[in-house]
Amino acid sequence: MSDVNRRGLLRGAAAVAGGAVLGGPFLGFVARDAAGAAGHRPRPRPALKPVPDLRDGAVRLWLPDGFGYRSFHDTESPVVLDDGTLLPGRHDGMGAFPGPGGTVRLVRNHEVNNPGPAFGDAARAYDPMAQGGTTTVEVTRTGEVRRAWTSLNGTMMNCSGGRMPWGSWITCEETVNGPDVGPDFTGASNVPLTKPHGYVFEVPADGHSDRQPVTHAGRFAHESVAYDPRGGHLYLTEDNFGFPSGFYRYTPPKDPMKTGRLADGGRLQMLAVRGRPNLDLAAGQRRHATYPVQWVDIDDPAPTFPYTPGETAPTSNDTALTYVGRQGWSQGAAYFSRLEGAAYDDGVVYFTATQGGGPAETSTGPVADGYGNGHGQVWAYDCRARVLRLVYESPGPDVLDFPDNVTTSPRGTLVVCEDNSADNFIRGLTPRGELFDIALNRLRSSTGADRSNDEFAGSTFSPDGRTLFVNIQASRGMTFAIWGDWARLGV
Repeated sequence: MSDVNRRGLLRGAAAVAGGAVLGGPFLGFVARDAAGAAGHRPRPRPALKPVPDLRDGAVRLWLPDGFGYRSFHDTESPVVLDDGTLLPGRHDGMGAFPGPGGTVRLVRNHEVNNPGPAFGDAARAYDPMAQGGTTTVEVTRTGEVRRAWTSLNGTMMNCSGGRMPWGSWITCEETVNGPDVGPDFTGASNVPLTKPHGYVFEVPADGHSDRQPVTHAGRFAHESVAYDPRGGHLYLTEDNFGFPSGFYRYTPPKDPMKTGRLADGGRLQMLAVRGRPNLDLAAGQRRHATYPVQWVDIDDPAPTFPYTPGETAPTSNDTALTYVGRQGWSQGAAYFSRLEGAAYDDGVVYFTATQGGGPAETSTGPVADGYGNGHGQVWAYDCRARVLRLVYESPGPDVLDFPDNVTTSPRGTLVVCEDNSADNFIRGLTPRGELFDIALNRLRSSTGADRSNDEFAGSTFSPDGRTLFVNIQASRGMTFAIWGDWARLGV
C-alpha cells in the first residue's frame, strides 16, 4: 500500500475534535466523528494522482482526477521582474485581487531574514539593509504571467498577512529584529539594520506600499491578519516560535472601509479567556471546547530599546520577542501554540495553531523545538458573540501535521497548508468536519533532489473562485495556479 493511501485510510478512521452546536456562524462547523457520528458518512472523494505541470511537463503536484496546474516564478533559476528586480525566493503569504482585462493580481510575500541589501530600488526601501518584502504579479486564471513588480522592499521575514476588503494586502514581519535588538535564532548581527522591524505594512493591490509601518498594531512576531468589516477590528496572529503566542486585535482610529487604508494610532488588545487567566490553549483540548473571551489592552505596542549605533544592542532577541506578549500575560491573556494562518468568513475568524494539541508545555519558554507538543489545531473566533471554539485538533501526524496558512473557499471549506518535515499536503476541512486531501507536494529540484518536504504557503482563491493560487515556501520558491471542478471536490 502506498504511503498516500495509508494516510488516507488513517484519516478516514480518525475522530474530528472540538466544537459545540452553537448556531450562527458556527453552525456549519459541527464537530463529529469522520466515521459516521450522527448518521453522517464522509462523502467519497477522488484519490490524488501524479499530474504534469503545464509549464514544462514535470510532475510537481499530485491532484484529484480532472485537475490541472501551471507553476510560475520558479526561482531555482533567476527571475527578473518588469521593473528590473531580481525576484527573491521564500514565497510565502499571498492575496488575490481582480486585475485588468480579466487577470488576477497577486500580492506575494517573501520571507527573507538577516541583514543584507534590499531587493528592488534601495532608495524606496523601508530599510535598505533588509531583504524581505512583497512582489505583485498579474497572471491569467491558468498561471500565465503578464507583468510583475516590487511593491514593498526593505522589510524582514514577510511571512503571511491578509487580504483586506478595501483592496489592499496587509503584510506581516515575523521578527523583532532591528539595530536595537540582539541577534535572533540565526546568530546574525542586527547592527547593519537601520530601522526596527516586527510590524505590519499595507500594500495596495494596484500599486506600491508607502513603506510606513502600522506601529500601533504591534511590534512582535506577526504571522497573519484578518479583518472583520462589521466590527471594525483587524485580528492578528503571532508565531512566537519558542514561547507562547497570542491572538490580538487592532482597532484603527478611522474606518478603513471609508478611508481605503489602515491608519496608525489605534488600540492593540490581546485575547484572554474570561474567568480563566493564562489558560494554556496550546494543550490538548476536550471535545466541544468553547470559551467566552475578553480583550486586555496592550499599553506599549511598539517598543524600541536603548542601543549604541554600530554596537550589538544589550536587549536580547528573546526579551524583545516577548515584550508585547508579557503585557498581555500579566493581565491573564491566553497561551497558544505558534499561531499562523488566519481567514475571515461570515463573522468568524478562523486561525491555525501549528503545534497545538498534545501534552501541555511545562514552562512558558524558551522551548527549543517550538512551543506546543501537538500536530495542530484550527480555532474559530465569533467576532460578535466573543466566543472562541476549537474546530479541529489533529489526532496525529498521519492525519494533519503542522497546519500553517489557511483560506476559505467560496463554499465555506477551509483550505489548509501543511508545514512539516515529511510529506506536505494541502487539506480541505469542510463545514461537516471532514478532512480530505487537495494536493500533495512531489517537487524535485533540477538535479533530482527530493523537495517534497518544502512547505505550501499563501493559498488564495482567484476572485471568481475558479483558481487556487499557492506557493512553495523555500529558498527556491515558486507559485502554482491550480484549477478543476472545486464543487465536485467539495471545496
